[in-house]
Order: sequence, then structure tokens, then C-alpha cells
Amino acid sequence: MNIPLGQMYQEVRGLAQAMSRVEAKLDGVLDETKDIRGDVADHEVRLRVLEKARWPLPTVAALAGVAGTATGLFALLR
Repeated sequence: MNIPLGQMYQEVRGLAQAMSRVEAKLDGVLDETKDIRGDVADHEVRLRVLEKARWPLPTVAALAGVAGTATGLFALLR
């Protein structure tokens, strides 16, 4: 089973072209992942800021509850 050189050359050229297309697509995917990584980093920063801004809310709620209780007791005992 001998394969003629011309046919072998065509197969190798076809493989080279296919590899070029795969390489171009891979470059596109890598560029997109860079964008995605930047978006994820930005979202992480935003989440951290929101988490830091949210922590006083339970404290404020607890203080308001204590103040309300104290006011109620003061009004009741007065």
C-alpha cells in the first residue's frame, strides 16, 4: 500500500492549514479569557467593597433594638 508523494504532500498541507485554524481559534479563546479574568477581578473588588460597607448594618440594628427596649422600659417605669 504505497501512497503517492503528491497525495502525502496534500495531506500534510491540509493538516498544516487545519493547525493554523486551530491556532487562530486558540488565540481568540485566550484573548477572551484575559477579558474574563479582568471582569472577575473587578467583580471581586466590588464584592469586597460591598461586604465592608454591609457589616455595620447588623450592629446598627442591634443598637436600635437596645435603644427601643430602653426607651420602652423607661416609658413603662416612668
